[in-house]
Amino acid sequence: MPAFGFSETMLAVIIPATLIASWTDYRRHRVPNWLNVSIVVLGLGAQVAFFGLAGVKSGLLGMLVGFSMLILLWAMHGMGAGDVKLMVAVGAWLGPVMTFYAVLVGALAGGVVALGMIAARRSWFQTMANLGLLMRKVSTVQTAFSEIGSARSFSQSGGVLPYAIPLTIGTWIVLVSQYSGWWEVL
Repeated sequence: MPAFGFSETMLAVIIPATLIASWTDYRRHRVPNWLNVSIVVLGLGAQVAFFGLAGVKSGLLGMLVGFSMLILLWAMHGMGAGDVKLMVAVGAWLGPVMTFYAVLVGALAGGVVALGMIAARRSWFQTMANLGLLMRKVSTVQTAFSEIGSARSFSQSGGVLPYAIPLTIGTWIVLVSQYSGWWEVL
C-alpha cells in the first residue's frame, strides 16, 4: 500500500476546497472567508507536520506569491478579494514556485474560458467595447484604480467570469502535472 504523504494530503484537501470555491464564486460571486481560512490553517498545519519549519517557510512564501501576483488586479477592481484570498490560501499548500505557475496557468485558462464564453454568447462587439473601456481605465493612474471598467460593473451586464474557476483550473493542472511526474515544478 503506497504511503499517504504530503502530495496525497494536498490533493485530498485542495481539490474539494477549490471545487467549493469555484462553485460558490459561480453561484454567489464570492469565495467564503471560512473556506480560505480553513485552507490556510490546514495547509500550514500539513507543512509543519511533514516538513517542520522549512514547510512553514515554503507555505508562507507561497501565500506571499499568491497575494503579490493578484493584489494589483484587486486594487484596480479587476477581481474580488475572495479570489486573491483563495490564491493566498492555496499558496500555503503549494509553496512559492507552484503558486507562481498555478496563477500563470490559471490566467491562461481564464483567457481560454473567456474566449469560449464570448464565442458562445456571440458578444464580440460588446467585448470590443469592454476592451476599449479597459484601455481607457489603464490610461491614467486615477482611472486605473477607479470603478471605471471594474469587475463589478461588468458583472452587472452578465459578462464576468468568476475568477475562482480559472484559478482552480490552473491549480489543478499544476498539481496533477507535478504529482504525475509529467512536469517537475520544483
